[in-house]
Amino acid sequence: MNQPVYALSDIHGQNAMLHEALDRIAADGGAEAPLVVVGDLVDRGPDSRGVIQTLLDGRAAGRDWTILRGNHDQMFLDFLTEAHAGAPATLPGTGWLSHNNGGIETLASYGIAPEAAARNWQRAQRAIPRAHIDLLSSLPLTEEKGDLLFVHAGIRPGVPLRHQSAHDLLWIREPFLDYTGDHPWLVVHGHTPGDRPRHYGNRVNLDGGAGWGNELFPVVFEGGDAWLLTKDGRAPLRP
Repeated sequence: MNQPVYALSDIHGQNAMLHEALDRIAADGGAEAPLVVVGDLVDRGPDSRGVIQTLLDGRAAGRDWTILRGNHDQMFLDFLTEAHAGAPATLPGTGWLSHNNGGIETLASYGIAPEAAARNWQRAQRAIPRAHIDLLSSLPLTEEKGDLLFVHAGIRPGVPLRHQSAHDLLWIREPFLDYTGDHPWLVVHGHTPGDRPRHYGNRVNLDGGAGWGNELFPVVFEGGDAWLLTKDGRAPLRP
């Protein structure tokens, strides 16, 4: 794969950071290049609505942008498609409207108070633009580009892609994170936040913690190599 592919993950409602990341990609010469957004568009940050609209606008302008589904996007979609505000999250035992998950912030970006959503789910649902619901509903779980597999959380080692469960693709941590063997691809994922993207040899974790106030870092893959796009340009991303 010689054509550069840009990627970022776990935007978590940080629309201003998303625009800065897109500016870095453009400054690197990648404005028209493929971009893969590896899920978690929403929650925790102040402008989930703006993030979704930015991505919709980019696609409408003809950008080659692939947007994958993250577990937080799934929780938001569950809220929008279930018949009550307390719709179960994809991960058993957690609720989207709990403080740590960030659903409250996502609703606020649409002008919806969580108390009002709990009282009148249908009214809250109608406040979400149909185009935003359609985008969330259409998001795939994986994308293959050459020797790269993009997925939000990771994969279960040793299981063929066609047999991977949606739950693992959205939520897995172990045994994926501790696995040191080869996968059929370099797996590019997010979901598990750190202080910046990291290359582990068999996988690259893009989640630099933007959902917790850290910087949103884009990464570019080209010819088997990877670089972090910093404010000062490319920095090699190596195991």
